[in-house]
Amino acid sequence: MGTRTESRCFHVTTTRKEIVVPTSSNLIPLPEKKVISLSNLDLLLPPVDINVCFFYKKPLYNVTNDALKTALAEALVFYYVLAGEVVANPMTGEPEILCNNGGVEVVEAVADVELRELNLHDPYQSIAKFVPMKNHGVFAIQVTELKCGSLVVGCTFDHRIADAYSMNMFLLSWAEISRSDLPISYLPSFKRSLLNPRQPLIIDSSIDQMYMPVTSLPLPQETTNPDNILTSRIYYIKAEAIQELQTLAGNGKRTKLESFSGLLWKLVAKHAATTTDSKLLNSKLGIVVDGRKKLMEQESNTYFGNVLSVPFGEQRINDLTYKPVSWVADEVHKVLESSVTKDHFLNLIDWIETRRPVPVLSRIYGTGSEDGPAFVVSSGKSFPVTRIDFGWGSPVFGSYYLPLGSRTGYVMTMPSPVVDNSAGDWLVYLHLAKGQLKFIEQEASHVFKPIDNDYLRI
Repeated sequence: MGTRTESRCFHVTTTRKEIVVPTSSNLIPLPEKKVISLSNLDLLLPPVDINVCFFYKKPLYNVTNDALKTALAEALVFYYVLAGEVVANPMTGEPEILCNNGGVEVVEAVADVELRELNLHDPYQSIAKFVPMKNHGVFAIQVTELKCGSLVVGCTFDHRIADAYSMNMFLLSWAEISRSDLPISYLPSFKRSLLNPRQPLIIDSSIDQMYMPVTSLPLPQETTNPDNILTSRIYYIKAEAIQELQTLAGNGKRTKLESFSGLLWKLVAKHAATTTDSKLLNSKLGIVVDGRKKLMEQESNTYFGNVLSVPFGEQRINDLTYKPVSWVADEVHKVLESSVTKDHFLNLIDWIETRRPVPVLSRIYGTGSEDGPAFVVSSGKSFPVTRIDFGWGSPVFGSYYLPLGSRTGYVMTMPSPVVDNSAGDWLVYLHLAKGQLKFIEQEASHVFKPIDNDYLRI
């Protein structure tokens, strides 16, 4: 059994700030200044920032941040939207990207803590201190050297500009340029016409059940119960536990994500049944679905932007609590079945067009306090954590991270970064109510293991 790392108070001190702008070579000219509109699917996202962070053991040789910044300047020639800024369209007021080569702020810092002293299980005690506040543009980076010589690279990006798939493309390209591993694997496409609405528009009423204008959003309710406050924790799940879940969920007829989501939905409902009058309540589960392969042919693996939908299912808490995991996993499968289609995304794009310029969002984010618990699951199975090697080795740990302030629970599954992870362990980022997390740890400690330094071999 691994030992949980105790949190230790430490300080991060900024030593330098610099704006890194795209730098062209003889072969690749600097992109011209231009405006790129947001696609209808980009417009689904509110103006929120998302973080991603990578932790590295002390390099075997001296590393300078200048090499990292030089590689960043070259990467921004290809990924020029990240060196721009979001501005309001003068006619519609809607956001759009001004690609002006304004650059990316890079913060350099030092921390008086060693890698092995960090409490990575609690991201607010660790990751939160290594990701930058974004004061400029759409993207920011922080490079922090720890007391032991280990390095942390943290990034903050505007979710309206990129989803996790797009950010993964950029991170891989930046790492490849840093290692001089050229040509880069992904040349990004910003062709927004791939996501244009149809003419004439085709409206499917099913989208009304899933999405709503933000003007219909209920006011946020203040909670006085500390157990209802959302917070984050990171766990690892052994490959054998995931396989057992698949067996429970129907002898392998459900995917790993469906099986895992079924268990988690059941646990969240079970917790609600112990704390509320569950006979009156339902619970919602959303699944983030990527539409690239459905909507695009040649450019499905290089399109940079948001191509996401968040369909959800709703079930009675009593059913989720008392019926078997296989039944719950079947309900998760139904949520996905209705939305992993080309028609779903085409219908969604057309529906958004009819609502513009009023912003819209998935109804799962509009859950009020009188509703039952709701959360969204996102699969980060393509998160290339072990490949984000800037020339000094792979990270020992990496994770996406949600800043405080979200109103709805969020869960992301990611591959484990441990060296011999051929078995298929997962890291799972849970952003849920404190009471839910406590309950999950009690009820499913055989599945959810708090991430610790023994497991990561730090």
